[in-house]
Amino acid sequence: MINVLIADDHALFRDGLKRIFNETDDINVVAEAIDGKDILKKARESDWDIALLDINLPDINGLDILKRILSANASSCVLVLSMYPEEEYAIRAIRSGASGYLTKDSPTDQLINVIRRLAKGGKYVNPELAEKLLFNPVMESDKLTHTTFSDREFHVFKLIVAGESLTSIANKLALSVKTVSTYRSRILEKMNMKNNAQLVRYAIQHRLVE
Repeated sequence: MINVLIADDHALFRDGLKRIFNETDDINVVAEAIDGKDILKKARESDWDIALLDINLPDINGLDILKRILSANASSCVLVLSMYPEEEYAIRAIRSGASGYLTKDSPTDQLINVIRRLAKGGKYVNPELAEKLLFNPVMESDKLTHTTFSDREFHVFKLIVAGESLTSIANKLALSVKTVSTYRSRILEKMNMKNNAQLVRYAIQHRLVE
């Protein structure tokens, strides 16, 4: 039996996954988490084999959570499930230690097969992406400025383009407003931009927002 931990803040999506797994004879949901703090707690308390992790959680960035889980147990298996396009996020997730990456619009059969593959110690990225990595190691996305961000800069960037104020971002990340302002200035400098509106246009152009 493959024990699965689901981390996603959308109840309907979690319920949909549970219905899918209920129709299998080898995948069992042992725990659910609705945000970053919750999954870190459930990851310690639950006996799971694979964590299904959404990148876009309401409190802690999914990539930060991924690194914390792996820091506690390097052999942990995490499959990132996200609405974000693979070329923009899959490489960052894999480089952070994820065992696989799937978009949420993937077919049900593919999700089940990937989970079974990971349970046997395998890895997974979309074949098209794997081919690009094989024959073109320098991805087009790697040439884009946002791919040079640290994970913390990327998280701040995402919150800014989502319309969050500096104070709100500071509260979410447990940072001072001054520190967040410094991150914002650094991001604008790297992007060669002057304001948040330009960041938002860039994010929309490169499909970095849902």
